[in-house]
Amino acid sequence: MATTPEKSTDVRLVVASSVFGTTVEWYDFFLYGTAAGLVFNKLYFPGSDPLVGTVLAFATFALGFLARPVGGFIFGHLGDRIGRKKILVATMLIMGTATCLIGLLPDYQMIGPAAPIILVVLRLAQGVAVGGEWGGAVLMATEYAPRGKRGLYGSFPQIGLAIGLTLGTGVLALLNAITSDAAFLSWGWRIGFLLSAVLVLAGLLIRVKVMETPAFRTMAAEEGTATVPAVELVRDRLSRRHLLLGMGSRFTEGVAFNAWAVFVISYGSGTLKLDRQPLLVGVMIAAAVMVVFIPVFGRVSDRFGRRRTFTTGAVTTLVLAIPALAALHSGNPVLITLSLIAVLGISYPVMYGPQAAFYAELFPISRRCTGISVVYQLSGVVASGLTPLILAYLAGKTGTTGILIYLAATTVISVVCTLAIRQSDLFDDDVKAPAPVKEVPRFT
Repeated sequence: MATTPEKSTDVRLVVASSVFGTTVEWYDFFLYGTAAGLVFNKLYFPGSDPLVGTVLAFATFALGFLARPVGGFIFGHLGDRIGRKKILVATMLIMGTATCLIGLLPDYQMIGPAAPIILVVLRLAQGVAVGGEWGGAVLMATEYAPRGKRGLYGSFPQIGLAIGLTLGTGVLALLNAITSDAAFLSWGWRIGFLLSAVLVLAGLLIRVKVMETPAFRTMAAEEGTATVPAVELVRDRLSRRHLLLGMGSRFTEGVAFNAWAVFVISYGSGTLKLDRQPLLVGVMIAAAVMVVFIPVFGRVSDRFGRRRTFTTGAVTTLVLAIPALAALHSGNPVLITLSLIAVLGISYPVMYGPQAAFYAELFPISRRCTGISVVYQLSGVVASGLTPLILAYLAGKTGTTGILIYLAATTVISVVCTLAIRQSDLFDDDVKAPAPVKEVPRFT
């Protein structure tokens, strides 16, 4: 299935749209994650034990991940039916609206039980939006990628996670630094959520200018789109296999990110009684370093392969967890920051950089948006959404021992599943594509 080369200006616009769009989505999504451990446990779940309040706040954080598969199914289906571009405008509008409304939401003392209920509804809307965003943004980049550079181009929308985390954590760290504790809890944290309106407007102005991917346009013109992509995924043996192995491979990536970008803040400031400001700054610096290394390892995967790069990242991230936890317990801000840079800023991108291209190559074009959305979002319920809750429970019961055992178990699962994905089964221009599909199985 051939496609005509796209102009360099089109490709640059696509890259800018993917990076900025995912930045806005992840900024909104993880702003909530940071605020859950610092603010929401006090304002929306008051009157309980501090640990219980934190667990309840993280439970609403997890609800966003439960909603992500719903968004993945809905917008993955639409992405395979009507195109990747059209779904991205809708997801950004949903996310921006929900985030701004959270910033305006009265607390429990003002409106009682309605406050946490509305918070849950808005968090669910965030989950649906980010669930639909990732698949479309990834395919906009990978399906525009030049031959041999899919890993690099697929890493560009992944950068949005690091920038969004940097902004989300950085904004709250700044607001926390320039306001008193009382002011921060009263109104300071809300500014970060209301800033989403500006980011969403800028993102929409970029996205409306982007054309549909050449791969989807060619496939739709020559073969037509799948009627129900999810049904075709289930019917096809290879697609079923890739769905299961893809979800298993992602386990440790989701756990690692939420352990070192989300859980570490509440664990350090709550359980270990550390000052929250150095923790916020440490995560922010690590996320900034991640921005550099995500495309580096995306490009590395073009040279050495997705599976090899991904498994290397899984193992090194587990190994670095041991000194990182020791540094956290030392309470030394410098050691904590350096350990977060190592495990989150450098090692984690070895997995996350090649991930988009890796998962995109698991499925043919006609059901690719649905396939990668299901893999990424359904696995995220456990791998990402439940991680802060699970680690908080294990830390309370067994300390760091339970945390390390859980990290090791998820790493083993991911490495086994990743290595079980056969190179010859990937839908890639650079290797022979598998035969039993209705379309020409080439990633164009």
